[in-house]
Amino acid sequence: MAIFDQSSRYVNLDLKESGLVAGGRHVLCAYVMKPKLGHGPLEIAAHFAAESSTGTNVEVCTTDDFTRGVDALVYEVIPRGKLEALVKIAFPLELFDRNIIDGKAMLASFLTLCIGNNQGMGDLEYSKLHDFYVPPAYLALFDGPAMNIVDFWRVLGRPEENGGMIVGTIVKPKLGLRPAPFAEACYRFWLGGDFVKNDEPQGNQVFAPLKETIAAVAEAMRRAQDETGQAKLFSANITADDPAEIIARGEYILKTFGENASHVAFLVDGYVAGPTAVTTVRRNFPGQFLHFHRAGHGAVTSPQSKRGYTAFVLSKMSRLQGASGIHTGTMGFGKMEGAPEDKAIAYMLERQDAHGPYFRQQWHGMKATTPMISGGMNALRLPAFFDNLGHSNVCQTSGGGAFGHLDGPTAGALSLHQAHDAWRQGVDLVEYAKGHKELARAFESFPGDADLYHPGWRARLNL
Repeated sequence: MAIFDQSSRYVNLDLKESGLVAGGRHVLCAYVMKPKLGHGPLEIAAHFAAESSTGTNVEVCTTDDFTRGVDALVYEVIPRGKLEALVKIAFPLELFDRNIIDGKAMLASFLTLCIGNNQGMGDLEYSKLHDFYVPPAYLALFDGPAMNIVDFWRVLGRPEENGGMIVGTIVKPKLGLRPAPFAEACYRFWLGGDFVKNDEPQGNQVFAPLKETIAAVAEAMRRAQDETGQAKLFSANITADDPAEIIARGEYILKTFGENASHVAFLVDGYVAGPTAVTTVRRNFPGQFLHFHRAGHGAVTSPQSKRGYTAFVLSKMSRLQGASGIHTGTMGFGKMEGAPEDKAIAYMLERQDAHGPYFRQQWHGMKATTPMISGGMNALRLPAFFDNLGHSNVCQTSGGGAFGHLDGPTAGALSLHQAHDAWRQGVDLVEYAKGHKELARAFESFPGDADLYHPGWRARLNL
């Protein structure tokens, strides 16, 4: 089926990316596209830009000169193999929706234009957003994070620069515990660790009512702090469809934790509940660490998915929205899909100037977002992970890596601390384990990982 060729209007290959960046009036997006048979990449790219901005599939009588001035423009098309193409499109800032209450930008508008109806075009086999660039004038209209790992370090009494890994866990099993055993699991981990989070499906189940569970956890935190003399942290899932429900849950939790309210983060399932849920928390609870859980994101971000956007794009969007921390996977060192080069995601979250796959982004003072490392990690995997990343300033949550320790979650938490200490001191992990029993027992707890990462450990530990 032939389509209306719009390349004369929505393509300008004379535009230079350097000039678009210097001008500061466009959001730039890089897609990997594949046209359906019978269509060319330039033709499809033009149709994509039209559908994403001011056009449709026919000429319409309502188009005027001003409208043409805010067209999205294809400025680069690079063939990739026989059929795919890398397509870069410039979106004028005027296209994006602004709040009527304060003139701020909204991620929903960015997604509607850049990942909207264009995903369902009949002449397009697939399209996926791999990177985007935000100019300073648009960046300034987003909330950005109010808090990050620095605030966790402050609560824990650590240095506010290079304070190191937050040792955390996810209570296992993720569902099925009633309030008392859930709180007891938190307490036992807190005797050795720093941070406990609700997992993404936990909320107000009939067998674990939120109010009862939160009251028990708040008391468990008090007991753990009294016993250890150390501050503890808890991330409470307040995800809901209704912003009023999110706020009600948050207010109840802060009231219940009382004097420890500053020790509480709020977890939001930011992919499934969307920008509305994230922004509700960011704006109603700016004094709490906003923990962005990305459950479900693999439906569009997985390399197996050819549509949607990548995990890199999701993470970059989370910083714009104001996430204090977002799960970034384990970069190939845990059980989750990923690879060592995923550290580029962490760098884009943490740094003021970072390179993505196609664009360099400067953040102009916007606070950093903290990488949350989760998914199959234990003490034995940490040194290689830190070597790859180049630092240890992350919040790391080990579920099985703590609760799977042969001596229980307290020992599991201590083994994670010890692995971190060994790495920061530049000491071989097996050597360090000789003087730290919890770490030594981690080798016995996870022998498969021990063999993989630390061959010869049995002989060195006299086992």
